[in-house]
Amino acid sequence: MSDSENNRPLTTGEWVLTIIILGLPLIGIIMHFVWAFSEGNIGRRNFCRATLLILAVILGLAMLVGIGMLLLGGVLAGAGAMAG
Repeated sequence: MSDSENNRPLTTGEWVLTIIILGLPLIGIIMHFVWAFSEGNIGRRNFCRATLLILAVILGLAMLVGIGMLLLGGVLAGAGAMAG
């Protein structure tokens, strides 16, 4: 693809196709990485990079909440064992 081809805005049809492909369960995740790190259209590439970044932040927060819940459950179980 030429440089001007990479910098042009995607058409509505191309965005519809992009969103449909990214909505597919396994293929969508793979295509996020392919489009995020390839030399394709810059708009699609930035969209995929931003989506992956948001996903990483959400995954990190979910892990922190999960660890916090496990710790809280352990503390409450220990407190219940001492009281009983």
